[in-house]
Amino acid sequence: MTLRLIQIVTQEGERRVLAGQDDGSARAINGVTSTYELARKAIAAKKSLDAQVAVQGLGEEVDVALALSEGRVLAPIDHPDAAHLHVTGTGLTHLGSAEGRDKMHKAAAAAETQTDSMRMFLMGVKDGKPEAGKVGAQPEWFYKGNGTQLVGPGAELQSPAFAEDGGEEPEMAGIYVIGDDGAPYRIGYALANEFSDHVTEKQNYLWLAHSKLRPASLGVEILTGELPKDVRGTSRIWRGNEVIWEKPFISGEDNMSHTFANLEHHHFKYDLFRQPGDVHVHCFGTATASFADGVQTKDGDVFEITAAPYAYGLRNPLITRAEEKVAVNVL
Repeated sequence: MTLRLIQIVTQEGERRVLAGQDDGSARAINGVTSTYELARKAIAAKKSLDAQVAVQGLGEEVDVALALSEGRVLAPIDHPDAAHLHVTGTGLTHLGSAEGRDKMHKAAAAAETQTDSMRMFLMGVKDGKPEAGKVGAQPEWFYKGNGTQLVGPGAELQSPAFAEDGGEEPEMAGIYVIGDDGAPYRIGYALANEFSDHVTEKQNYLWLAHSKLRPASLGVEILTGELPKDVRGTSRIWRGNEVIWEKPFISGEDNMSHTFANLEHHHFKYDLFRQPGDVHVHCFGTATASFADGVQTKDGDVFEITAAPYAYGLRNPLITRAEEKVAVNVL
């Protein structure tokens, strides 16, 4: 059974976790106020999420569309202590994803020399889908931040004053909770905008780490179970009432050079990422970005990402934060 897990705040200011249905309806899950709490209960009881929801029972029906219009839909996962939520990702994982990246970095290398990006992409093509029980090629990996960097539908994607660009990356994100036994448990997959600074990255590939230290947004719902092998969606940028850029994007293992299992292995092989109680949001990469088409985003632009089988799209406006002066104090 596939659940659609949604987190909202009621009009009275109380948190609820909803079980969404394919027809767009949703009902509150009794006895829990967060997806995290629900997952922890399921792990402790050694039950699947749908079995745990059956134990909890369902309450009143909730109008998700109304909650969205009123700005009451939260990111579908969070942690009581934001420092214990990790936002990370892998890149060059999708067939075709090397093209845009390679364009960005070719100027820094001789025409006859393969870039690091292309070499890593080809490693994934060759050995990113290993046989069962075997370990495949390592992907590119990056860190985006902790739970303070994660925002929900409709929330602003805030670009720091020193950024040179703020661009969207439409992707699938895996959502995980680490059990008390130190094992990762996947809750499911969410639609994500892995927002990045592509101009900074373009100048020097070693600045990729800097370019990724930006917020990310998650869509309305987490879909439990396995993601379809072929996911197709659309990424748009709105400027006022005009769509200034639009392009289809694809995901799912049929369109990837790595399996999800291989990407998960290379993240959770580090015991650092298997600390009991922690939450992980891991973005799995994309082959589509407006920056590769020469788009320069501006404050007020709205990123929109839609994809089946998700019932709701993801929209986030771009703003630039005021400059902050930071001084180191000597103790």
